[in-house]
Amino acid sequence: MATTPMMKQYLDAKRQCPGAVVLFRMGDFYELFFEDAELVARVLGLALTSREKGPDAIPMAGFPHHSLDGHLHKLVQAGYRVAICDQVQDPREAKGLVEREVTRIVTPGTLTDDGLLEPRANNFLASVVLATDRCGLAWVDVSTGDFQLCDLDPHQLADELGRLEPAECLVSDELMQGETAPAFTGRNGMAVTRRPGWSFHPDQARDVLLRQFGVATLEGFGIAADSLAIGAAGAIVDYLRETQKTTVDHITRLTPYQRTHSLVIDEVTRRSLELVRTLREGRREATLLGVLDQTATPMGARLLAQWVGNPLADIDELTGRLDAIEELLTSSLMRQDVAAALGQCYDMERLTARIATRRASPRDLGALVRTLAVVPKLKAKLAARKSPLLAKLETDLDLCPELRQHLETALVDDPPLALREGG
Repeated sequence: MATTPMMKQYLDAKRQCPGAVVLFRMGDFYELFFEDAELVARVLGLALTSREKGPDAIPMAGFPHHSLDGHLHKLVQAGYRVAICDQVQDPREAKGLVEREVTRIVTPGTLTDDGLLEPRANNFLASVVLATDRCGLAWVDVSTGDFQLCDLDPHQLADELGRLEPAECLVSDELMQGETAPAFTGRNGMAVTRRPGWSFHPDQARDVLLRQFGVATLEGFGIAADSLAIGAAGAIVDYLRETQKTTVDHITRLTPYQRTHSLVIDEVTRRSLELVRTLREGRREATLLGVLDQTATPMGARLLAQWVGNPLADIDELTGRLDAIEELLTSSLMRQDVAAALGQCYDMERLTARIATRRASPRDLGALVRTLAVVPKLKAKLAARKSPLLAKLETDLDLCPELRQHLETALVDDPPLALREGG
């Protein structure tokens, strides 16, 4: 079978992304070939065709580019890695074959697009390193930049994975060949991604983290030099650089997770109590979280879900929260005004993540400037509060006046979804 220049370009992209389904942009369509076409036709219900007839016929399937998000969501939900190979050159300027590159690899734990994410829930990518008597665990929500790690006893790992419910977990090839493999492969809804052992090596991982954060040591984050979880965290950053094909500058710090600050709930008890998911259907409704959640923003909903699943055991923090709640309960007008202002805010965590990874649309920037316009109202409503927690929230609110002015000057009132639409 003769290989055309276009097919050679496709095969090069396929070799760059072993184990991934390659969506190959051709004009207004994404096309798939060979085994990828057969797989995606089955998963998405697409028609399977071919350009040729006979024994050399190449199976093909495709869909219009504007339906990418919907199809991508189904593939990722089914546990597949998807490499997107886009046209990186204007066809009108091409002399011959249009240049194409793999612009990102999408996996269950590396989603950043709103259309692929549940707004009111975190989407964690976890990573595990296991030694004889210790375990290192790290996790990140790429869509928000929240990055944490901890060292555990190996028997505590299942409980922590049950708390986090990661969409994807990175493990070394060696770990998947050991006795612990069933603990990972048997978890419903968690994709397991095998990575080379060197990416978890402490020296390699520490170097990756130091470069990511631009620091000389991790001690400033409160992380012990001999923490096993450093290997897990470094493997995450290495994986993100490989899959995102861009910077992940919104991930600016790594926070040690202190299990002693929270009530430890084992995995079986967590499921039985139906704190955040029902036992049978796995739904959020009719759970403790579903009853309590009256939050005004997706950011608040995700934070509340973390609080419900991870109850505080620190008396000082508990007292601080209760003092703030008491003040909010006794100041009904202020509480209503704050809730109304929050209701006008967009999801700043995920907005800034898309900006940092250079995937923001003009419409995203419009949402950012509209949210910045609400911040002064929030700050004013929180001024002169008695409870230390509310006072700290007011102090920490940055109005970002220069950024707001720059965006208001640069953007039209209703920016389009894509740059090429003009305006």
